[in-house]
Amino acid sequence: MPQHTVAAFDEELTFLAHKIAEMGGHAERMVSGAVHALIHSDTEEAQRIVTSDLYLDECQRAIDDKAVEIIARRQPMASDLREIIAAIRISADLERVGDLSKNTAKRVLAAADAGTNIRLARGIEHLNELALGQLKDVLDAFGTRTVDRLKLIRDRDDEIDAMYTSLFRELLTYMMEDPRKITACTHLLFCAKNIERIGDHATNIAESVYYMVSGDTMPTYRPKDDTSHRIVANPPEVDDE
Repeated sequence: MPQHTVAAFDEELTFLAHKIAEMGGHAERMVSGAVHALIHSDTEEAQRIVTSDLYLDECQRAIDDKAVEIIARRQPMASDLREIIAAIRISADLERVGDLSKNTAKRVLAAADAGTNIRLARGIEHLNELALGQLKDVLDAFGTRTVDRLKLIRDRDDEIDAMYTSLFRELLTYMMEDPRKITACTHLLFCAKNIERIGDHATNIAESVYYMVSGDTMPTYRPKDDTSHRIVANPPEVDDE
């Protein structure tokens, strides 16, 4: 981060960077905690995740307010302006990550009552590990202001999409084979979709960091292997009598 003649300007930009770091750490804990609560049917942990989302909301408002104040007072240009714009964008993505984690946590009790299949839940846990790893990597890139690996990190989103599609197909099969599993599998489907969307927000952050550091945009194309929209449920054949 460049040094400015007005020390207060540096302090204001540092405030934004620290707030993003705080939001990132909190969002990571929410993502991890929500799935842990789902796997272990931990309703107390789930409730804690739901409540803790308020912190991300407050942080986003603080960043937005400070960003507007800096723009109005300092009239930043070039890298300074990119830093501020990136902070606004990244805080919005992290706030959405918190919302998605909260939504997963809200389904813990319902999924537990419906009898969650532990093997399917483990599949969601693995999906979550991929998304959480991607989120950590882009936040590290923000902290170090490095863009060397950002394209590779963003392109890893296709692995998350492919695993989500596989889970979608498996959950659909379970529901077709045994209607008693429809409620549990539906909740798990929503949880899996939440995690897949967290991966999407991580790729958004990667693009914001790349723009902030380089002043350029990443190539517009990125792999999208979520093909769940093409999956059709074929009901079991019934013998005519």
